Amino acid sequence: MTFKEQILEGIPAILPNPKPYETEINHAPKRKEILSEEEKKLALKNALRYFEPKHHAALLPEFKAELETYGRIYMYRLRPDYKMYARPISEYPGKCEQAKAIMLMIQNNLDYAVAQHPHELITYGGNGAVFQNWAQYLLTMQYLSQMTEEQTLVMYSGHPMGLFPSHKEAPRVVVTNGMVIPNYSKPDDWEKMNALGVSQYGQMTAGSYMYIGPQGIVHGTTITVLNGFRKIKKTPSGGLFVTSGLGGMSGAQPKAGNIAGCVTVCAEVNPKITHIRHSQGWINEVVENIEELVPRVKKALENNEVVSIAYLGNVVDVWERFDQENLHIDLGSDQTSLHNPWAGGYYPTGFSFEESNEMMATNPEKFKEEVQKTLRRHAAAINKHTAKGTYFFDYGNAFLLEASRAGADIMAPNGIDFKYPSYVQDIMGPMCFDYGFGPFRWVCASGNPDDLAKTDKIACDVLEEMMQNSPEEIQQQMADNIQWIKGAQENKLVVGSQARILYADAEGRIKIAEAFNQAIARGEIGYVVLGRDHHDVSGTDSPYRETSNIYDGSRFTADMAIHNVIGDSFRGATWVSIHNGGGVGWGEVINGGFGMVLDGSKEASRRLESMLFWDVNNGISRRSWARNDGAIFAIKRAMQTQPLLKVTIPNIVNDDLL
Repeated sequence: MTFKEQILEGIPAILPNPKPYETEINHAPKRKEILSEEEKKLALKNALRYFEPKHHAALLPEFKAELETYGRIYMYRLRPDYKMYARPISEYPGKCEQAKAIMLMIQNNLDYAVAQHPHELITYGGNGAVFQNWAQYLLTMQYLSQMTEEQTLVMYSGHPMGLFPSHKEAPRVVVTNGMVIPNYSKPDDWEKMNALGVSQYGQMTAGSYMYIGPQGIVHGTTITVLNGFRKIKKTPSGGLFVTSGLGGMSGAQPKAGNIAGCVTVCAEVNPKITHIRHSQGWINEVVENIEELVPRVKKALENNEVVSIAYLGNVVDVWERFDQENLHIDLGSDQTSLHNPWAGGYYPTGFSFEESNEMMATNPEKFKEEVQKTLRRHAAAINKHTAKGTYFFDYGNAFLLEASRAGADIMAPNGIDFKYPSYVQDIMGPMCFDYGFGPFRWVCASGNPDDLAKTDKIACDVLEEMMQNSPEEIQQQMADNIQWIKGAQENKLVVGSQARILYADAEGRIKIAEAFNQAIARGEIGYVVLGRDHHDVSGTDSPYRETSNIYDGSRFTADMAIHNVIGDSFRGATWVSIHNGGGVGWGEVINGGFGMVLDGSKEASRRLESMLFWDVNNGISRRSWARNDGAIFAIKRAMQTQPLLKVTIPNIVNDDLL
């Protein structure tokens, strides 16, 4: 069968032969056993409902074995034989170009070069899933190939509920992930529902088909590192940045350190992902011995090298050893998947990678105890360095949150706040999000690198023209992003689809998108898919990350993220998504995103202007109401440019009066 025929077939009528477990692939760790005997039967019944009864006898023992061996039913047998990658849009079957673009984005999320655990349909973050099993993937791709512009596909946590009648202006797909009742949104609740096959953790851009590989976080980390050095009034040259985590999106940290121009040490316990990142060029060197690491770092600092070094081992050993050697760390952070601390997101000291995985599955209480012990050591070592002048920030991965829950010395004197700021609270929030700057991204649906180069130039030209008349308050943001886009090609940031990211405000996003649409209309480039990271101005309500610089008491509310998705859906988005969880863990955050296909039409121009303006200014207005100075400036400026915008501005109370 051809690729198109396989897509159109969906779940095959004749079951394919079972597939061998490929040990060379980076697989998800076994999830802990959490189901009762009756619940295991329910999980099997739930899985078998995708198949005709004549197949149940053959599949039942196979699915039972998967559940017992891996803690989940992935349906490995149904994994397609064709290569998984983002093909040019013309190679997908279908009646609707928008649906073909969504198929392209789904396959990009599952590309072996992009996905963290591709056979388990997990894109990044240890448990950020596109689907729960391969039947869901096959059925979704079939529905998309059948879809017309008068239908909308409804997705429930990876399960394609079906195609429903709608209209051309409606989103083609509406996605929800992990949207469980609040009182049942604790880690064990999630584990149980995921094992039952009824809910999944979509992360931020995994379950919404908008992940573009490590590039997305390379840009955000580059901006963060540059501004981190600005905060300590030091140039990156000759500076040292220490962090951890190379799995999933955090493989971007070393590349960002190189672009910023410092020495980066990034620890990782997983040998397979460490060597993958090295082979992909995201890190320059791998050091497996702490005795070799110290002199190598000293030499790099003495020579003002721009180099990234992966240490194959636990980051706690790095922090402790650098303290003993009195090796000064300028910037410190952590990017392990601590939103998922008990299932492979963070590993304890004193155990090998294999020993930890075994303990995680067979003795989860012991594993949790060792992780929390390690977190206490981790925080203690960081405290020693910050006492010597290190600037440490939480990189939004729930490090401070989980360290506090472990009883680490991480709290401020008031017993409420943390000793260290979130990077959003200290850097990205006041410097970028309050002014409307956030991670705008696009994918060239043709798959042609020449199209990406052309869009890079278009975006750069737009930003340079805008900067000539931009207010002083946003000059630095403009300059950083012009520098970024000029170096995008030489830094070889593409992994998977022909994608790009930069930070822009509403005006910048609209002007860049319109310039793309006009270029498509002239036949200069193919279709373009617009999107963004959910980690943005309006998309995410996350009290310890995206909304950590909200101080009016509303940071634990999620009105903004919900309104973001509702507003995007009727202003022209091609697809929208809303997730419980993402970045800092299930139950800790609500985040929403969108995708929009540009086809060169007048309708696309109208939709992009309407939707992108709302998508940004919704968040600026909320940040303004929280009395954030930059946001008050930005929303007043937006009202001057758009007379239909009327936003309530806060009155400031004199503290002396209070």
